[in-house]
Amino acid sequence: MATPDKTTFEIINPSGFTTFTFPNPSDSTTSHLRVAVLDSPLQVAADPPRVATMLVPKHRHSDWIFSTHSGHLHLLLSSPGISRLILIGDSSHHSPPIYRRPLKDDTSCDDELRVSLKPLFLALSPKSCFEHGIPEIPILSYEDNLISSLVLEKCVGSLVGEMVVEDVEIDIGGEVSKREFRRRLRFKRMPNLVQTEMRIVPKMGFGLDCVGIGQVEFRLDDSVLVHSYLVPMVASLSLAASYIHGRIQSGVRPKALCLGVGGGALLGFLRTQLVFQVVGVEADEEVLRVSRRYFGRDDGEHIKVCVGDALEFIDKLAGAFVVEDGCDVGSGNDVDTTFDVIMVDLDSSDARDGLIAPPLEFVTKHVLLSVRSILSDNGIVAINVIPPNTSFYKTLIHGFRDVFNELYEIDVGNGENFILIAVTSPLMPSSHCENCFLNKLGKAISGAYLNSIKKI
Repeated sequence: MATPDKTTFEIINPSGFTTFTFPNPSDSTTSHLRVAVLDSPLQVAADPPRVATMLVPKHRHSDWIFSTHSGHLHLLLSSPGISRLILIGDSSHHSPPIYRRPLKDDTSCDDELRVSLKPLFLALSPKSCFEHGIPEIPILSYEDNLISSLVLEKCVGSLVGEMVVEDVEIDIGGEVSKREFRRRLRFKRMPNLVQTEMRIVPKMGFGLDCVGIGQVEFRLDDSVLVHSYLVPMVASLSLAASYIHGRIQSGVRPKALCLGVGGGALLGFLRTQLVFQVVGVEADEEVLRVSRRYFGRDDGEHIKVCVGDALEFIDKLAGAFVVEDGCDVGSGNDVDTTFDVIMVDLDSSDARDGLIAPPLEFVTKHVLLSVRSILSDNGIVAINVIPPNTSFYKTLIHGFRDVFNELYEIDVGNGENFILIAVTSPLMPSSHCENCFLNKLGKAISGAYLNSIKKI
């Protein structure tokens, strides 16, 4: 990557993205830095335009959030009011096998680099920044809860593209800093998000304070949900607690259809912790291979996972057609086309707006009528919603109102996700003292979400 002509950066070019290498001024060797300059796709109300820089954390330069255009865009849009972001990192393609976060007092090299790079930052700023003298260019910092990580596998799915499976150690915060180990599945197309996350614990029973990533073997722990939006999705079951309790009391496992599997954390939790019979549908076969190898999602008793398009799958069930070989629902060759719970975790991505869930194709009357037709009379539909804007969410709610009797909502509280819950019939009253399922649900997940469901 040759250094571009200096005139390239004289004006803000919306969505303009340029990368090049530059000799490291604080290193006497021949090492180079990777420089990336990204202009905001949005009209930023700042005159003169605001420029900011960011140094990639040590040994994180190969992470997708720092090495891809979509990762750069996320960093820029996460910094309100910034017209241009200049990202500086190691140009090497190699990272240590195990990433370990540097100690906080190990910052002398970064301080030296910041000083030596100031002329470069000014050279990469637009002319209009100098109308009132030499501008101050802030250096933004990037911090997350990652302590250490080890990549288990990188692979490519036919639909989702590049993905990575990794074991990580994170700081889960609190008054006293606490560590936790987790296994993650991430997609390169959305480098700032974790697609699936499950807790892992040492196989041999070592205390967490005595082990680290790469030192011992870990096993999956599917007794808890750690992904932020999955707990409120499961909390939605409280709206059908009386009906589900009755099914269990009569000796029947309630049936759940999960559209979108990923690593399969939700499927495993429903089966092992809440005694559901579960069917999952995932479009990318490579994602299913990963979920089986690394997240314990083998087909077995009370669980079946199918490869296919979720909307086509619903269509076939609604039409009472036999689905693809190996994906029959129920026993033998009979196709059971009715579910007590349908959980929708489907998404699409947009370069500017980021993740959108569910995809626009799902919010059509034909699809919603098909969903309702395969739902039991007292069942519920729970949808993970990531709205790119208010209009999208209003359209989604309007579409569901045309088909379902009542709608409810849970705000996940992370500024991104909502859980929209649709029911086909007025809710049956439920009592904790009489309802074993509701009691089990309250013990399995956070009670805060059970109490935050509101009718809309």
